[in-house]
Amino acid sequence: MLDKTHHIKFSPAQRKLDGSERGRGTMTCLHIAIVGAHARYLINFRSPLMQAMKACGHEISAMAPDFDAETRAELSAIGVTPVDISLSRTGMNPLTDLRDIVRLYQTMRRLNPDVFLGIAVKPVIYGLLAAAMARVPRRFALVTGLGYVSSESKTLRDRVVQTAARQLYRIALHKADVVFVQNPDDANELVARHMVAPDKVVRVNGTGVDLVAWPLMDLPGLPVTFALTARLLAEKGVREYVSAARRIKAKHPKVRFLLLGGIDSNPSAIGETEVASWVAEGAVEWQGHVDVRPWLAQTSVFVLPSYREGVPRSTQEALAAGRPIITTDAPGCRETVISGQNGVLVPPRDVDALVTAMLYFVENPQQVSVMGQSSRRLAEERFDIKAINEKMIFVMGLDDDLQTNREIEMSRG
Repeated sequence: MLDKTHHIKFSPAQRKLDGSERGRGTMTCLHIAIVGAHARYLINFRSPLMQAMKACGHEISAMAPDFDAETRAELSAIGVTPVDISLSRTGMNPLTDLRDIVRLYQTMRRLNPDVFLGIAVKPVIYGLLAAAMARVPRRFALVTGLGYVSSESKTLRDRVVQTAARQLYRIALHKADVVFVQNPDDANELVARHMVAPDKVVRVNGTGVDLVAWPLMDLPGLPVTFALTARLLAEKGVREYVSAARRIKAKHPKVRFLLLGGIDSNPSAIGETEVASWVAEGAVEWQGHVDVRPWLAQTSVFVLPSYREGVPRSTQEALAAGRPIITTDAPGCRETVISGQNGVLVPPRDVDALVTAMLYFVENPQQVSVMGQSSRRLAEERFDIKAINEKMIFVMGLDDDLQTNREIEMSRG
C-alpha cells in the first residue's frame, strides 16, 4: 500500500540515542541537511517544515546554489544555517553535473549531517548520490512531481535526456530510506518503472498550506474574474488559458483573466514577446511575478490547465482562500478537485472543455460562493501544512513523541 504512514526503524548507529531526557523524546539533536534547487524556494515552501524540525531540537543546514543577503538573513532568523552549493537547475551537462556531485560530496563530508533530505529533481538525484558517498546515515527524497521524466519526448535529444534522467533517478532513489511523493500517479509510476521499491514510497498531500496564514477570503463582485498563477511554461497550460480567454471575451467582454507568473529560463518557457502580445490584444492582464494574495482577493475562480504536477501549491492556496478550481484531470491536479463540488476537472490540452467550464461560472455566478466554501473544506481536510509536516517528521523518525503517541493510539485500538 503506497499511501501509508509508517515509522522507519533505524539502527542504533543511525539513531544517535542517549539516556537523557531533552523534553521531546530521548533522541539527541540531529544535524539535518536539506538540499533544494533554489534558496527562495526553500524559504517560501519549506520554512514551516524546517521550523517544525527545529522545534524537535534538531540542527538544520539549508543548501542551495543561489543565496543572497536577503535569503541568508531570512533563514538565519528562523535558526537555519544557509550553505552555498554548486547546482544547475536545468540542463544535463555530464562534466558540470559530475563536478556538482563531487562538490556536494565534499560539502556533506565537511558538514557530517545525520540526515539528508533532497527536494526536487537535481537535489534528489545528485544529493542522494553525494549523501550516500559521504555515508550520511539517513537519506530521504521528496519528489515534487515527475514532470519532464514522464512527459512526451518530441525529439531524439529529449528522449536521450529523458532516458538518462530516469536511469539516474533509479540509481539515486535506491539509496534513499524513504521516497516521499505528492500524488498516487507519481508513486505508481516510480514503482512500475522500478525506480524505487514499493515499501520505500510514502505519499503526502503536497506541500500544504498554512490555514491560519491563508484564511477564507471574501469573494469579489462581478464581473467574474479568472486567475492562473504559474511559471510561464507551455506545460502549465498557459496557452490554452489564453485561447479560452479570447473566446470567452468575444461573448463576455467584461470578464477578466489574470495571468500571474514570471518569465522562466526553462527550455519550454513562453517568451516575454508572446506574453506582451496577449496583453496588447486584451486577452489577459499579466502581472509578472507578484505576491499573489491581493490578486487572489480579486479572483472569483482559480484556473490551472497544467499537463502534470506534484500537487501545486498555488492551487492549495486558492483552496484555502475559498476559490472554486478549474484544473485538469491529470496527475497532481485532480487531487485538488472533487468535480462538481469545489470545481471542475477538464482534460489536459482541451480548450473547448476549458471554455465550457469557465462559461459555467460566468453564467452561474452564484456557484462561485457555493463551490468556494467546498474548496475551503477540502483545504482543511487534505492540505493542512501542519499535518503534512508532522507526517514527514514522523516517518523520518525525527520526533520520538510522535512515535510514542502513535503507539498509544494503536494500543487503544
